[in-house]
Amino acid sequence: YTVLAAVGLLLLIACSNVANLMLARATTREKEFALRAVLGAGRMRLLRLLTVESFVLAMGGAMLGIFLAWGGLKVLVAAMPQNLIPTEAVIELNAPVLAFTLCVAVLTALIFGLAPASQSSRRDLNDPLRESGKGVTGGFQGRWLRDAVVVTEVALSLTLLISAGLLMRSFVALRETNLGMRADHVFQAVLPLPEDRYKTTEQITKFVRPLLARIQTLPGVVDAAVSSDFPPFGLSQSKMDIAGKTHEEEWTTLVQQVSGQYFRALRIEFKEGREFSDTEISATRKVAVVNETFARKYLSNQDPIGRRMRLAMLDTLAGPTRESWFEIIGVVADVRNRGLQEPIEPQAWLPYSIGATGAQALMVRTSQDPATIINEVRREVWAVDSGPALAYPNTLENLIGERLYAGPRFGFVVMGIFGCVGLILVMVGIYGVLAYSTAQRTHEIGIRMALGAERADVLGIVVRAGLHLVLAGMAIGLAVSLVLGRLIATQLVGVKAYDPATLSAMVLLLVMTAAIACWIPARRAARVDPMVALRYE
Repeated sequence: YTVLAAVGLLLLIACSNVANLMLARATTREKEFALRAVLGAGRMRLLRLLTVESFVLAMGGAMLGIFLAWGGLKVLVAAMPQNLIPTEAVIELNAPVLAFTLCVAVLTALIFGLAPASQSSRRDLNDPLRESGKGVTGGFQGRWLRDAVVVTEVALSLTLLISAGLLMRSFVALRETNLGMRADHVFQAVLPLPEDRYKTTEQITKFVRPLLARIQTLPGVVDAAVSSDFPPFGLSQSKMDIAGKTHEEEWTTLVQQVSGQYFRALRIEFKEGREFSDTEISATRKVAVVNETFARKYLSNQDPIGRRMRLAMLDTLAGPTRESWFEIIGVVADVRNRGLQEPIEPQAWLPYSIGATGAQALMVRTSQDPATIINEVRREVWAVDSGPALAYPNTLENLIGERLYAGPRFGFVVMGIFGCVGLILVMVGIYGVLAYSTAQRTHEIGIRMALGAERADVLGIVVRAGLHLVLAGMAIGLAVSLVLGRLIATQLVGVKAYDPATLSAMVLLLVMTAAIACWIPARRAARVDPMVALRYE
């Protein structure tokens, strides 16, 4: 929805630009309209003429936009993170999209074409015929309408820029978020174990134990471990109870089954206690390690080591785990277990030898580039059993980057592009209005300079006229951004929707851009020869 809103803002900015150009064009044609009216053309006929002209422009722009979208869509889909949309989704230009585009083009033509057309058709027919062109700017109403469009354009652009800036700050904060573990130098892959040969936990354990031992002996391998899931994704949740504790509300915890060296492989810090021993895993001892959030929420002000808990999810499993209690033997630092934007939840780790089912996630920490050991790990898997094969080999750093950072990065880049395009459109809009206004005031400028005005005075007049519009637009844009900030607040991490640094930076960027847009026509006006200006019609 954020990207869709950004598209809407960009459309409004572009439409404002077009409306201003059409207003300026209509002003220069006022004598033509007056002559048409004198010759018998009614107001509705003039409205139809201007509406048809704007409709032709809108349809031409729509056709060009569709052509550009056809090529740009391929680039967009190629750059889009794989996990951002469902795999079955098809992104293409189809009939509904084309129909929607044409409808928007028609509405744009009607709305933004009728405004200048209506303004031109309502003006007194005698005024344009009496005006000689000296100092004419289209009348107060025309100037007011053009200025209002520029103010609106600046306000919309600032809103878009602030949104892009907030998403950029949020993405930077995401990258700096402490995961509670180290994903560097870790190779990861999925071990899809054939169900017909690995039906029981004992069969899975007999395969995993020798495999980890063999991988551990490979050159460059520091630690090797297996897990039921890759952190911080796809963890199971279970209801739970703690011996000696009563509670009215439902207690839950995330559950992950791991091997003993899992915590060392991911450099997860122990705050209390210890990790699982090989003996405990082999003997299927009912022990558990919990995170700090678990200990703080359910065992506040109490020593968690030695306390016992029961997990409802294991009650459904056959074998010795039914109705069993697990002894807490360790507490580790919090690890992000629900992504980066959700709060950390209570979590418990159990030995993989308890209730292991299906595919296993393999993680290997190395002292070298983890991508270089794929073939060696694959050979060790086949040495233990020729049936399983490594699936989705990758580095854990890349996996986390794709799943945690790719979506926010894509949104930030898209919003940044929209913000830059909006900034360019505003620059063009301000320049167009000031250039037109300055050209219409050429005779006035010549009189001022003939009466002693310096070039700096003329420069200041034009620049001040533009900056007054910009400041008014920025005031409105800031107010709108503060109101709409709560809409994107849920998508921000580590930054508030009213971040002063972001607001100041975007305001400064817009002021600098507007100053450049004002300077160009102002410099041209200051260089006008007074004698030439006095003869200007």
